[in-house]
Amino acid sequence: MQDNNQAASNKWLILLVVIIGTFMAALDSSIVNIAVAKMMSVFGSSLETIQWVLSAYTLTLGTIVPLTAYLMGTLGNKRVFLFALATFTLGSLLCGLAWSDSAMICFRVLQAIGGGMILPVGMTMVIETFPPAERGTALGFWGVSAVAAPAIGPTLGGYIIQYLDWRLIFYLNVPLGILGIITAQIILAKTPLKPFPRFDYIGFFTSAAGLVSILYVLGKSSSIDWSNIKYPLLLALGCFSLIMFIINELYHPEPLLDLRVLKNFDFSISQLIQSILAFSLIGGVYLVPVYLQNLRGYSAMETGIIMLPSAIAMGLSMPISGKLFDKLGAKPVVIPGLFALLASSYVLAFINLDTSKTEIIAVLTIRGIAMGIVFMPITTIGMNAIPTALASKASTLNNIIKQISGSLGVTLLTTLLQGRLTLNYSRMAEQITPFNPVAFDLLKQYQAGLAPYVYSSGEANNWGISIISSMLQKQAYIDAIDYSLLVTVLGIGIAIFMVLFIRENKAEEADSPPAPSDDSAVTT
Repeated sequence: MQDNNQAASNKWLILLVVIIGTFMAALDSSIVNIAVAKMMSVFGSSLETIQWVLSAYTLTLGTIVPLTAYLMGTLGNKRVFLFALATFTLGSLLCGLAWSDSAMICFRVLQAIGGGMILPVGMTMVIETFPPAERGTALGFWGVSAVAAPAIGPTLGGYIIQYLDWRLIFYLNVPLGILGIITAQIILAKTPLKPFPRFDYIGFFTSAAGLVSILYVLGKSSSIDWSNIKYPLLLALGCFSLIMFIINELYHPEPLLDLRVLKNFDFSISQLIQSILAFSLIGGVYLVPVYLQNLRGYSAMETGIIMLPSAIAMGLSMPISGKLFDKLGAKPVVIPGLFALLASSYVLAFINLDTSKTEIIAVLTIRGIAMGIVFMPITTIGMNAIPTALASKASTLNNIIKQISGSLGVTLLTTLLQGRLTLNYSRMAEQITPFNPVAFDLLKQYQAGLAPYVYSSGEANNWGISIISSMLQKQAYIDAIDYSLLVTVLGIGIAIFMVLFIRENKAEEADSPPAPSDDSAVTT
């Protein structure tokens, strides 16, 4: 009882501890990407080799996240959280000290073991610490670190790479991690040790094989060679393993990941809406930088500065939306936010080569505010529908779905972008013929302008055709980006429709913390 009272009185300090850990793990998911070119130069590595610095982290997450709920149920939240923080901090320190690409890849695996646990155990602690009436506000603050940190990563990483030592990307986690460990040890209540239940080996191996295979293929989808039999086989293995995992979990008496929480309608629909929102968020985070760098010629640092206001706006709006959720419920907050997101995303889908930087920043900022308003209430309504005793299982499943939907979103947008780019260019190129007076006149103008600088009319003709081809390529590229962004707008429209079916049932359990464990538990 004393531990429960301590947890209640220190709930906001507990939230602070969780935010520190979550911020580190979430920031690392994007900040390292910007250092790929630098690590290639320092270690003398090829792009194919250095990509494993990113892939090793993602694949390890796919293995460790499903195991988190089992560990929380036996070791307790505090032990798992401290282990996760310590492992992530040690991994970050070693990554900063890495002397080769092989060492960096190994240390990234260690870092991912901790990082994969931090998010689900952090969400579980917030759910178990705060009563349903305050969870919106608490998850709103937690969401600043979970969602906004990855958006800040490229800007911060670009600044460090350009002006400071690139190894600071990893070293900056060390003091934060030490602070989090010390604070967590002092603030978090002692948790009981429980006897280890029978381990679901089939569930673990099938989930690991399924998630690792699918995430590996999705991570390489932008440059994948489908003629290589390895990738279809891996995709088939992943799908088969996940099907076996689902069947095993539904019939296993003590499943590694209890999929029966998906029977809860509000939780399931919140997961679907979150996946759509993740797809929409990726549309801005992934496609807009492609537009800014490849078509407008901005550097990575300049692109990060343009994207930064939207990330800040998203972070500031999340706690506000959480507070409004606690007072008004989900629909009065989420539906206006989704319409704002729909409108701003629609405007963004019509950017072109003449769109001003100020207009881009304004639209992205409005979009960031709208995303911050809708994201955490949707998460909260789903978690509130689950009894507190099942919070660890629900939060783990929530993070797995979010990870898969994020990877799948990048893959879908990349495929859509490349397919539309090819189609647009082919259609426009078909119109460049001697029988098209506009194209013919334009070619003659270029030939006349180039005549003083080349040796023959044939060379002038070739240069003119090359310039027109470049113009067509640029226009095809911008049209493909706009088309892909427009698809995300359609997704937001579907999300608005789905929100109407949310019933907003509160969690079945009272505001009190989970029931104490049985007499066999040993408190340490």
